[in-house]
Amino acid sequence: MSDRVSFFTFGCRLNQAETATLGASFRQEGFSVVPYGEPCDIVVVNTCTITENGDADTRKLVNRVARKQPQANIALIGCQAQMQAKALAGFKSVAWVVGNARKMELPTIIRKQPASDEVVVLREPPSRKPFTQPVIGREDHRTRANLKVQDGCDFFCSFCVVPFARGRARGREFDDILHEGKALVDAGFREIVITGVNVGTYQLETYGFADVVDALSAIPGLDRLRISSIEPTTIAPDILHLIQTRPNICRYLHVPIQSGNDTVLTRMARKYTTADFLDFMSQAHREIPDLCFGTDVIVGFPGESEQEFDETADLIRDNEFAYLHVFSYSNRQHAKSAEFAEQVPTGEIKRRSKILRDLSDRKRSIYMHRYLGQEAEVLFEQQKDGRWSGLTDTFIRVYAESAHDLENKLVPVRLDTVEPRALFATVL
Repeated sequence: MSDRVSFFTFGCRLNQAETATLGASFRQEGFSVVPYGEPCDIVVVNTCTITENGDADTRKLVNRVARKQPQANIALIGCQAQMQAKALAGFKSVAWVVGNARKMELPTIIRKQPASDEVVVLREPPSRKPFTQPVIGREDHRTRANLKVQDGCDFFCSFCVVPFARGRARGREFDDILHEGKALVDAGFREIVITGVNVGTYQLETYGFADVVDALSAIPGLDRLRISSIEPTTIAPDILHLIQTRPNICRYLHVPIQSGNDTVLTRMARKYTTADFLDFMSQAHREIPDLCFGTDVIVGFPGESEQEFDETADLIRDNEFAYLHVFSYSNRQHAKSAEFAEQVPTGEIKRRSKILRDLSDRKRSIYMHRYLGQEAEVLFEQQKDGRWSGLTDTFIRVYAESAHDLENKLVPVRLDTVEPRALFATVL
């Protein structure tokens, strides 16, 4: 009987893409992959260390696995494994701690260094060389596939540890990207989501990020191509033109602003002003009708005054954001901002975060109301509680009732009513 392995993924789309690839690699090496929670011999946890919550979540999960599946050995991989290897190696039931440089080799590592009394710890710095993926990352239970095209970052924002956890910026071999893209379409995926740490910085020989988007969108049979989070200083004019002119590229951009105050942006070591950001945002809305434009905001950055926070809230309120992701600031090891004076009290950070999350709900509702009574095409993903759930290309969550099997189907609907964070529709 082959060893049974299950996976749990924390954090970003990039982690999800890597977990999908690892699942395929384990199958190729003869392991049996089972859903998380089922009895197994190995639990692989792809970790995140962007916030304190990510660190705490890993500890809680390890304790839960050790309690419910005492026979299982645990492999902790990824960003937290890279940054906190020594601490993680002391957790109960942990047999392997593998950082980002070698995590994609995990099946081979486990075969060569099986679980023993001594924890295997591998955390050398990631290479700067272009990379390939060993196998195609197919997530059988999903209709949208995350496709990794880039890793690492050279920006060194003062709040961020990604350059230390994932290394410096590097691109995936161009032909290898297209090979996986075509294989994902052949496997039946209707939508591909381009992902990476800082995707807009992709550069390999003569290829830039616009070339990646151009080539992937031209794959025969690909219904949708979506760009995940992209930095505002890295979006070339060609990207907007491609979104505008290619019918299968989603009318969607998620561009982190992080703060609506220029002084805070300077302390964050961001590479733009609020005026720069709003100029680009206005251009994007002019060129791409019905664009869904989302953003990230960090609340409680060291030294953020009440007035500076109010300026951020006003900027979000007064401009055409469809939603925002709100991140409560937390100090991270190696981040420059951990050394800054005037740390904002935790209670104040929570208060400000709630204000922006409430504002995000209002912005999302305003955006969705624009579409009431209109027809749209929805890629349905799953059925739950008698209702099918899916997404428009503009990233609106849609629910609909139907006796037919809508999984992984693009279906025309009429958008009828607004629900919390979603629209309810009638299938046409």
